[in-house]
Amino acid sequence: MPEATVRCAYITGGSSGIGLAVAKELVRRKVDVLLIARDRSRLELAARVLESEKIKVSDTLEGESRIAILPLDVGNPEQVKSMLLPAVQEFGEPDFLFNCAGAAFPDYFERITDDLFEQTLHVNLKGTWYVTKALLPYLKKNRGMIVNVSSMAGLVGVFGYTAYSAAKAGVIGFSEALRSELVDEGVRVAVLCPPDTDTPGFEQENRTKPAETKAISANAGILKPEKVAQELFRGLSKGKFLIVPGLEAKFTAWAVRHMPGVVRWVVDRTIRNCRRHIQSI
Repeated sequence: MPEATVRCAYITGGSSGIGLAVAKELVRRKVDVLLIARDRSRLELAARVLESEKIKVSDTLEGESRIAILPLDVGNPEQVKSMLLPAVQEFGEPDFLFNCAGAAFPDYFERITDDLFEQTLHVNLKGTWYVTKALLPYLKKNRGMIVNVSSMAGLVGVFGYTAYSAAKAGVIGFSEALRSELVDEGVRVAVLCPPDTDTPGFEQENRTKPAETKAISANAGILKPEKVAQELFRGLSKGKFLIVPGLEAKFTAWAVRHMPGVVRWVVDRTIRNCRRHIQSI
């Protein structure tokens, strides 16, 4: 990531998890950060965390990054249009957009309601679309960068994540198409596909996650959001488009591309073994 040219970053989903970890990395680089999420109280807490991070990296006020918050539902196009423009005028034009907002409600397909499916698309895919469209004129003007957060579940469909996999696969497709459109406009696009990450959202997912999904996840391990953020910036510094953090996730991504039949066989075997275990109890 070219630090000298990045002055201002907007981060959706910035109040916790990967979004907050990304914000910490940016504060260490003395980049101005605008955190965007729905919950004002969580945003205020995140801003205090970042203020303490500033103290760790600098004992002077010179060159210190600015931190601001914007309570906003990214999946609401009217809110995005009416609230982002005033934010740009007040906080500054973005050089960097991180679309980190996301939510998953894993369960068996038959149990996922239409409302939950719509909510999954609302946050993960529509939110990425609406915010990117609203901020793109400034990113083009500043020859900036867009980073969209997808998931390993967007690269390979995961048992129990029918809605989430559909939404996150959409994020990858959107990012691919957008990269192609903007490559000659001076705007760089990248997509992050993390595996299971230890976030508040992940804790929520475990409440409805089928046993088969947990069995599959057990083979892949779990990363800390700070580790994901570090690997993201490492990938950006190397000019990568698709960034997959973690060795196990990297191997899975490679295998899905080069040996999809083997991956499906392993997954199917894991599911059958899990069901046999449940039936034997």
